[in-house]
Amino acid sequence: MLTGVINNVRFMAKGVNVDDETKDYILKRLETLDKFVDKVIQTEVEMEMDKKGKFRVEVMIKTPRNLFRAEETTESIEGSIDLVVDQLQVQAVDTKERFRTLRERGARSIKKKTVLDENARF
Repeated sequence: MLTGVINNVRFMAKGVNVDDETKDYILKRLETLDKFVDKVIQTEVEMEMDKKGKFRVEVMIKTPRNLFRAEETTESIEGSIDLVVDQLQVQAVDTKERFRTLRERGARSIKKKTVLDENARF
């Protein structure tokens, strides 16, 4: 199974010519998400230029359980991708924290329901 964010990346560009240097920069920035997102199925990067000359970048990361999506519009593709990666990192960390908190709460409730025998020695 694919585990890295950049193993299965699909680029879509509308009205923008993306050179290899820009693709490498985007892949390098997406690599930083590897420690926050597990078991990535597919990553989609969509770039387009609007009528005002600003670049809109949208990134979707699909995992077996979650879909992380972020979109930004700025003056440069690099600036947009930086902001998008930061948003995706926040989403991934929040999701991991939510699952960790639920697991801890479940363990606490089981511990509360556990009754120890008074004659038990520890």
